[in-house]
Amino acid sequence: MQTTSLALHTDKYQINMMYAHWVNGTHKRKAVFEAYFRKLPFGNGYAVFAGLERIVNYISQLRFTMEDIKFLSKQPENYDPVFLEELLQFSFQGTIHSMKEGAIVFPDEPLIRVEGCILETQLVETAILNFMNYQTLIATKASRIKQVAQQDTLLEFGTRRAQEADAAIWGARASYVAGFHATSNMLAGEQFGIPTAGTHAHSWVQSFMTEQEAFDAYARVLPDQVTLLVDTFDTLNSGVPHAIKTAKWLESQGKKMNAIRLDSGDLAYLSIQARQMLDEAGLDYVKIVASNDLDENTIFNLKAQGARIDTWGVGTQLITASDQPSLGGVYKLVEREVNGEMLPTLKISANPEKVSTPGKKEVFRIIDPKHGKAIADYICYPDEEQPLQGGPLKLFNPLHPYLKKTVTRYEAVNMLEPIFVNGRKVYNLPTLDEIRTYHKEQLNLFWPEYQRKLNPEIYRVNISPAAWNMKQKLIAEHVKSTEE
Repeated sequence: MQTTSLALHTDKYQINMMYAHWVNGTHKRKAVFEAYFRKLPFGNGYAVFAGLERIVNYISQLRFTMEDIKFLSKQPENYDPVFLEELLQFSFQGTIHSMKEGAIVFPDEPLIRVEGCILETQLVETAILNFMNYQTLIATKASRIKQVAQQDTLLEFGTRRAQEADAAIWGARASYVAGFHATSNMLAGEQFGIPTAGTHAHSWVQSFMTEQEAFDAYARVLPDQVTLLVDTFDTLNSGVPHAIKTAKWLESQGKKMNAIRLDSGDLAYLSIQARQMLDEAGLDYVKIVASNDLDENTIFNLKAQGARIDTWGVGTQLITASDQPSLGGVYKLVEREVNGEMLPTLKISANPEKVSTPGKKEVFRIIDPKHGKAIADYICYPDEEQPLQGGPLKLFNPLHPYLKKTVTRYEAVNMLEPIFVNGRKVYNLPTLDEIRTYHKEQLNLFWPEYQRKLNPEIYRVNISPAAWNMKQKLIAEHVKSTEE
């Protein structure tokens, strides 16, 4: 959807802060911000990072138009016309590092790092969080559903319940990143190359005199793509028997019906009975598709009840992330220029979990070479020698320092990729299929205990002693200054 003319896709206080910096002459001071989230969504053991492609397109095309400037000139703040004129010349000249789309990510680790002058790093905050928060949330929900559905086919059916067109399009993409196989949204198919899938509505059946007439007419028009919705009137006494007759007619034409679809009722019972009816009719190749407010919990329970469902159409619960409709990602200043020197800074809060970790940081995934599995994520400063040199690495829980271990044999993978360097894009966006493959590779790095739907094992996210000591030092300095 729209990626041009998004300079004003921001909160007003960003513009006000930019203007205040400009008036004070501090707008060219350098700053470093990091975007991350504090808590895993859905009680899951991990999240799936998504949204980078839209962020890249946004940054690449970030310009203020004359229409934007005219709008700003009418604001009650009465921005100086010289400031507005300078905005017309604006383009992003900073540096961005990011996780790759499809990466498995965890709380309190930088997913995106933005470096540049304070004016530009402040401007992009809202849009980056908007794109990252929504797509990461939907990709994580889709991954949970994929874990439960296992090898079954998954169709994204959420467009009509999404919060407007952008949510539908980018939500379909995020779902595909995490392992869904197709979407019902044709624009997402056109824009991203996602396979599309669809059947017919109840209104198709209702528009004919009989259900049989409706099924036969549909089969004659699309003989190679026949999936029949069988619950308009009576699933087992009407829909399935009529679908069987249509399937037999297709066989006489040298064709095969793809599937029947169940959209209401007791899906476990109906799918078991329908499977038996289809098999007894010699139609064991006909699949069963199910929809109707499905999510990972419903699918898990239906499987436990022995449901004979091959394909799941998931809509509302996925595209709206109904059980947790926001990720809560934040964008925090971690380093700022003071008298020509970059100094770490932190945010203090009455809520301990909201106290940020100061300084520009890297994220390394620590891999056990023996098993090929991730041990922990390690957050450290760019100039730290370890873990790149491979020496003994101390891992400890910042909240519970007694929970610690030392690893000596490991591989360290830097998770943050350079995307823009001094305003120039240096990252080639992968194809959607390459992102899906990367996501699968990421999942394979983690033991099943971290991936289970209920009560997953907590994965280690550790900060280096240097980062920990800097945080404690700045906290102590703040406490001392407030006591004086």
